[in-house]
Amino acid sequence: MFYLKVISISFICVLLLSFAQSYVKATHSGVVLTGQNWSTARRDSAGLAPDALHYKDTAIVQVYAAPTFGWRGLLAVHPWIIFKKAGETQYHRYEVVSWGSSNVIRQNYALPDGFWFGAKPGLLVEHRGAAAEAMIPHIEAAIASYPWPHTYRVWPGPNSNTFLAHIGREVPALKLDLPANAIGKDFRPLSHPIGLPPSGKGLQVSLLGALGFTIGAQEGVEINILAFNLGVDVRSPALRLPFIGRLGMAKASDVSG
Repeated sequence: MFYLKVISISFICVLLLSFAQSYVKATHSGVVLTGQNWSTARRDSAGLAPDALHYKDTAIVQVYAAPTFGWRGLLAVHPWIIFKKAGETQYHRYEVVSWGSSNVIRQNYALPDGFWFGAKPGLLVEHRGAAAEAMIPHIEAAIASYPWPHTYRVWPGPNSNTFLAHIGREVPALKLDLPANAIGKDFRPLSHPIGLPPSGKGLQVSLLGALGFTIGAQEGVEINILAFNLGVDVRSPALRLPFIGRLGMAKASDVSG
């Protein structure tokens, strides 16, 4: 009983400290406290995606994530994937959005590397050249096979992070590592509580994304309690924390090809 109390108190302390750090970061950026309206929030390019015309002959795959709009950005991120085949001069962007259509999967909903309603995106992973060209058909197949194209739940999923996690599982070559604050990435139906983590390599046990653990090639070790994730990244030493995602050595995007 004593050890259970210590673990519970420690967990609560980690949650409070992580939330405080997230709040400080959001306040410093001005995203949360400006009271901006979603219709006027910044949606222009963040200047992160390679120029598609300049790199016409190069296949490119990238995954981005940005804090969700408003106060929810203190808690979680919204991810999306973009790609183009060699010979193409425009990117294809795919993500899950809860509003505006019964089909939550959206294509080219916004600019490839656009600000997400005022929040600047971060690059999670990148592949170029032959490696990217080879994985694009598998990415397209994963998008088509997403199990919940007409369902969206903020917590514990399925949502936008569930969508990207599905692509990562179906395309291990992507080497996707969704951050600890990608709420919904661990969502699994009760009929399939055991399987691959979002990186596509490792083991995940999860009850509807609300309780479980992950051991992954990219994720390291992570436990999930009520969709609040705590863990350790071993390959690029860092703590994986709720609200802020990561604390420690920055994880470089994986540029291949």
